[in-house]
Amino acid sequence: MVQASSVAQPGLEEELPSRYIVGIDLGTTNSAVTFLDTRQEGTVIETFLIPQVVAPGQVEARPTLPSFHYQTAQNEFPPNSLKLPWSKGEESNTVGVFARDHGTSVPGRMINSAKSWLSHSGVDRTAALLPWHGSADVEKLSPFEVSSRYLKHVRAAWNARYKQEPLEKQDIVLTLPASFDEIARELTVEAAKQAGLKRVVLIEEPQAAFYDWLAKHAETWQDKVSPGQTILVCDIGGGTSDFTLIRARAGDEDLVQFHRVAVGEHLILGGDNLDLALAHYLEGKLSPKDKLPADRWSVLVRRCRQIKEIFLGPDAPESQSISLPAVGSKLIGGALQCEVTRDEVHQVLVEGFLPENGLDETPEMRSSGFQEFGLPYAPDAAISKWLAYFLRTHHEVIEEESRHPSGAVRPDLVLFNGGFFESPVLKQRLLDVLSSWFQKEDPAWKPTLLENAHLDLAVARGAAYYGQVRRGTGVKITANLARTYYIGVGADDSGEAEAMCLLPATTEPGQEIDLQHSFQLRVSEPVEFPLFVSSTRLIDTPGQLVPIDPQQIKALPPIRTVLRARRRSEAETIPVHLHAKLTEIGTIELWCGETDSDRTWRLQFDIRSATQTDVAAHESARESEGMLDESLWNEAAELLNETFGDNASRKPQPLIKDLEASLEMKRDAWPTSLLRRMWEHLMDLESGRSKSPTHESRWLNLTGYCLRPGYGLALDDWRVSETWKLLQGKVLHNDDNCRNQSLILWRRIAGGLNRGQQLAIAEPLLLATRVMHKRMTSGGGGTSTATFTPQQAIEAWRLLGSLELLGAQEKTEIGRMLVDLLGKKKLEPARGAMGWTIGRLGTRVPVYGPLNTLVPKEIVTKWLATFQQQKTTDLADQLAVMQLARKTGDRYRDLTESTRTEAAQWLEGEKAPEHLVRIVREGGQLDEEEQSQIFGESLPTGLTLVR
Repeated sequence: MVQASSVAQPGLEEELPSRYIVGIDLGTTNSAVTFLDTRQEGTVIETFLIPQVVAPGQVEARPTLPSFHYQTAQNEFPPNSLKLPWSKGEESNTVGVFARDHGTSVPGRMINSAKSWLSHSGVDRTAALLPWHGSADVEKLSPFEVSSRYLKHVRAAWNARYKQEPLEKQDIVLTLPASFDEIARELTVEAAKQAGLKRVVLIEEPQAAFYDWLAKHAETWQDKVSPGQTILVCDIGGGTSDFTLIRARAGDEDLVQFHRVAVGEHLILGGDNLDLALAHYLEGKLSPKDKLPADRWSVLVRRCRQIKEIFLGPDAPESQSISLPAVGSKLIGGALQCEVTRDEVHQVLVEGFLPENGLDETPEMRSSGFQEFGLPYAPDAAISKWLAYFLRTHHEVIEEESRHPSGAVRPDLVLFNGGFFESPVLKQRLLDVLSSWFQKEDPAWKPTLLENAHLDLAVARGAAYYGQVRRGTGVKITANLARTYYIGVGADDSGEAEAMCLLPATTEPGQEIDLQHSFQLRVSEPVEFPLFVSSTRLIDTPGQLVPIDPQQIKALPPIRTVLRARRRSEAETIPVHLHAKLTEIGTIELWCGETDSDRTWRLQFDIRSATQTDVAAHESARESEGMLDESLWNEAAELLNETFGDNASRKPQPLIKDLEASLEMKRDAWPTSLLRRMWEHLMDLESGRSKSPTHESRWLNLTGYCLRPGYGLALDDWRVSETWKLLQGKVLHNDDNCRNQSLILWRRIAGGLNRGQQLAIAEPLLLATRVMHKRMTSGGGGTSTATFTPQQAIEAWRLLGSLELLGAQEKTEIGRMLVDLLGKKKLEPARGAMGWTIGRLGTRVPVYGPLNTLVPKEIVTKWLATFQQQKTTDLADQLAVMQLARKTGDRYRDLTESTRTEAAQWLEGEKAPEHLVRIVREGGQLDEEEQSQIFGESLPTGLTLVR
């Protein structure tokens, strides 16, 4: 689909067309800009040469802008040596050629692959987390901000040259992978907007590449393409692999018309992966016994990019010596060296990424999780397997009479695009593998390869051409939706969740669809609309119910909102129908209309999962827990009313036992749906906690228990927010137990608090801990500053350990103080809580927090040594040691092999469970009991932590 998203301001449509049409390829490895001057006759697409720093004091204009960002260290370069012609002051960072070349030797200050991060659903894409493993003094930037900075550089460069025609006044076509999800598309648009570029539409990169081919062959393309043929576009760049199918069909007056009929799944798999694979191989030769330290590893990865280009290029040598320079104090004799041959490189890269697999082979689909560079790379590196899977799963998009008997799409023409195909070796191998799949029926068959001589500029050129097509000149690729969209509608008779087709892949721009189904909807209270998407089920029809098969249907961030009536009133249930539209510019609109009136509400995609780090990873079977018998609930509600209501008659102490008896199940077995319903009722009865300290203590305890762990069920973020607004961390009674129960409540629901809320909770606890630490380690601190007793410290420290959104600096300070206090006799009652907290603070695998807030492993190694030196230990120490030394497979997180071995031996000496030892030595997942220990108590039924 020409998935265009307009960011134009109101009234823009009435403006006159701009003089220039500008195409911008915001690439993973390189960015490029092209343009058309509409005042010139004919279609002349020009390349905008982008001025950039190529060396200190040297600025040159180049055809591409390498997508690398470098932040300088203090006094690293002479004043103004990185200044650009349009700069008004000293530059502390640079993008482009010098950022790439110099950053290779100082990787801790360089950001690359920002585009891949922008599509990473596992992190907050607007959070400052890059460079992923940056130097301590580097200002972290978000993938969103880095993308915007590249565009700001382009804008400034353009405006310096075309002062009378500034870029923000031109029509801009910005490219992005066809497989980008809706959130990544929206964030790309927002990055352009932040850069001051508002006249922007988006186009998929494979389509742009084909538009470039059409532009280059404007007079002859009809001689090369016939109706009924299928064009496969393989666009493999530095970060992604994108597959697209375009059908040539007969149009009016026997003219060929192009229809984009399918796009592949989003695959973070490209040239960067080749560099990593070769680096892993050479690491084994350079350092056979141990993994390289992170700084040397980064240098090796950058070196492997050069090695790859040499050995996969024309006239590759038979072998080459690879040297990795020494670092640190061992500058003499510390260098590493090995020999690498052409055959070795081909085995690792060609056979590894383009194996000669069969058409029926399926790539490994297991979740890859976080990898060494933090990115969720495709779980299977075999690009040829992904291509085979793509051609098989999209067989039905081809007209029945044209389908190949192999059960897969057989492309007639192939267009290669992206830096991956700069290598003639890789290009020929993929062509050979593709040909082999269909030669059983026709041994002489080969697809026609469409020429693409400018792989680095094709996408930007095609974007500019498409801008002209939008003005009515040129050949247009017609496109329906690239995917089918669904809305979740609950479970069928078997208890399996289902989805209803909302917008099928046959939807055309401008088309509106009304689902002929009525839904019951609650207004004036939060509701959730589960959304799903499929790039393989392309023939489902509107209203069709289908099972949610994770292999075919992927969940999108749901729409979560409160549908407000014109007048605020009590929540009510009304009958509604859903209305969907694919706009002319390619955006999706969803509307919810009341069946018997003209009341309607516009629904928008919720991108909070991309812009909040408190959306935690979990697996849950909560939907299949079933609903509690209503009569049992009524009895439980009455018990709560009698305890906290206006006419309360029950004492609060035995409430839990009374609820267990009424519900006929122990509280550990209460289903999540019941817990959240009980939370809602407790919130209605909140005023009842003022009756006495005992009432408040019981209310806080039960409320936190019902909402733990702060996530796991739809709208838990709203529930936590409502709890925060009501309580604000304050208690009504000056009672130690009430204060402790307040701390326990926030610990239990910490996973649903945002970073600002966690900081607000942490500040007073951190202040009190500083005072206690000073008193107990140096005898100072005075008596005027508030602190807490050892008993109060237990819950305060456990709460601090649960606040995983605190930064590494805050976690390091808390952990350092607790490590200093370990073994103090006066704190013996808090010994277990201290060990538990240090383990949570320094863990290598957080429960719900992002990886960019982890405490550095060098500091964690010191904490670990303290545990091993203690004369007496606690069972919590064993759990802490496991968390600190746990193996993840990520060299940036893992402690050294020798340190982990010592930790495992210490655990064995302390008679720790065998599974804890194995997790330290080999890695692996925690069992249910261990998860509960790390969380601090039992998790709700059906909820499993996945990290």
